[in-house]
Amino acid sequence: MSRQLCDVLEADLERVLPAALDGTGPAVTVRTGAAGPARTVPDEVAVVVQTSGSTGEPREVMLSAGALLAAAHASAERLGGTGSWLLALPVTHVAGLGVLVRSLVAGTTALRLPAGPFRPAPFAAAAATVPSPSYCSLVPTQLVRLLDDPAGSAALSVFDAVLVGGAGVPQGLAARARAAGARVVLTYGATETCGGVVYDGRPLTGVEVAIASHQGLVPGAGLVHVSGPVLAHGYLGRDDLDADAFTTYDARRWFVTSDVGRTGPDGRLEVLGRTDDTLVTGGVKIAPAAVEQALAAAPGVREALVVGIDDPHWGQALAVLVVPAAGADLRLENLRAHVRTRLGRVAAPQHMVVVEALPLLASGKPDRRAAAVLAAQSRTEVTGGDSR
Repeated sequence: MSRQLCDVLEADLERVLPAALDGTGPAVTVRTGAAGPARTVPDEVAVVVQTSGSTGEPREVMLSAGALLAAAHASAERLGGTGSWLLALPVTHVAGLGVLVRSLVAGTTALRLPAGPFRPAPFAAAAATVPSPSYCSLVPTQLVRLLDDPAGSAALSVFDAVLVGGAGVPQGLAARARAAGARVVLTYGATETCGGVVYDGRPLTGVEVAIASHQGLVPGAGLVHVSGPVLAHGYLGRDDLDADAFTTYDARRWFVTSDVGRTGPDGRLEVLGRTDDTLVTGGVKIAPAAVEQALAAAPGVREALVVGIDDPHWGQALAVLVVPAAGADLRLENLRAHVRTRLGRVAAPQHMVVVEALPLLASGKPDRRAAAVLAAQSRTEVTGGDSR
């Protein structure tokens, strides 16, 4: 059995979503350009969502009504109940879609921010009008911008929970947000799991996480596998990708992520980075996320993004795009020393590019490919001797 897949505009998704979920209407996908040819999907599929494309070509992920609703109900259970949501993310990606589904389950209407770039002032104004209990979902860059703005920082404290995910969150950033009164919940998940399904390191009810054997960068680490009712049906028109991304063992279906993680002593999942982000410099594997975590704690650093650029000596050289804190005068040698004391000299970045803002995808995640191009075009070289 199959059903029609209908292209809809972003502004129309909330209106047609109920019928897509209950089966009285066609399955839907948000179009970002001209309408495509007529397509069909398996009968159980309700929404098709593109992955962010942060590390590769975007994929069209087929999500069933059962999976989306399971994720929404499990989220509400963990948060202590349903409520009203402020929509600060595009619904073209799974995090924004998740806000609409949670609102539908709660019987509320998500309050959308005005169209255009994310700014603290509209967020603060909207936050003051969301009925309690209230929630919002952000990516780390949005959280940074809010904390740098007095009104935005104060607005965070009105929410009963602020979900933050979509990219690695430096420990210092989470601590700073909590010190400002924000009830931050760090989430982990993927489009293929209907968004975040691990909250503060612990899987939601019905979700299971396993660490599969893998030659990772850190002892005890492996590839993160996720199982449960939240899994996607598969990729639209790409059975070849399904075979790589989904597997069955212990009589259960699992999504095989590209993330390297481990389970801490307290049983919480710790995500260390992505295998497809891994950089190799001088024959040594480096996880950019680990370097970014170290740099985020350096004095004067507001945000940092680490990428690899071609280098005749090392194969890849580590470059950092860095957004300085107000008034900070950042020097590459200082950042290198900071990283070297924490991760060793091989992890110290060899180039630095100071930027006003990190390049972002439409989903709000860092655009690593654009960052690598920028770093290759405008880089500050380490001078003198062995750059390691």
